[in-house]
Parts: sequence; C-alpha cells; structure tokens
Amino acid sequence: QGRVVESGGGLVQAGGSLRLSCVASGSVFGVNFMGWYRQAPGKQRELVASITTGGSTNYADFVKGRFTISRDNAKNTVYLQMNSLKPEDTAVYYCNVEFRATAWGRTYNIWGQGTQVTVSS
Repeated sequence: QGRVVESGGGLVQAGGSLRLSCVASGSVFGVNFMGWYRQAPGKQRELVASITTGGSTNYADFVKGRFTISRDNAKNTVYLQMNSLKPEDTAVYYCNVEFRATAWGRTYNIWGQGTQVTVSS
C-alpha cells in the first residue's frame, strides 16, 4: 500500500515563503499524478497545483505566479514552493498521489495527512 507524507508547513508572515515537500513511498510500480490541495476552515478542499509524470503543470488562478510545483521522479517527491504568501493562503495543505498498482497502468490514489500553513497579517 502506498504512503504519502507531507512536510514543510509552518507559520510565516505575509509576504514570506515556505517550501512544502511530499514523499510517496511503498510504491512498487511508481507514481503518476502528484498534486497539492488545500482546505481552509469552513471551506471545501481545492486544487492548488498539480504535476504529471511528464512535468506538465496546472495551477489554480489564486496561486499562479506565486507558487511553483515541481517533482523529483527518482525520489517520488513533489514540492510546492510558495512565495508572496497571503493570509488567505492559510489552510491545511494536502498532497495527493496517484500510484501505479500494476506495470500496465492500473492506479489508485492516496492522500497525505496534511501540513498546516498559517500566514499572519
């Protein structure tokens, strides 16, 4: 069974930066899609950024130009560099990973436990 662990969250002031890391482990056949989501109190979980195996990226409008997603396929790790943080970025950030269940393409998804990001005014 695949496992996903996030790290790098913390408390920063507005305008500051954080770098989140997400490590996928327990994979026999590797991983495909890796993405970052966030959920603020009282709100639905929303996509922040995602990246495919080939490196194609997708960003939510509210982070475009401020956040950068990247991955290290050899380490099965995805990163989220967050710059120019705003108080409205405060949320629990979750990593989602699509694992390959077979060598021929069957997959399953695993969520991490989340890491708290708090941006003060």
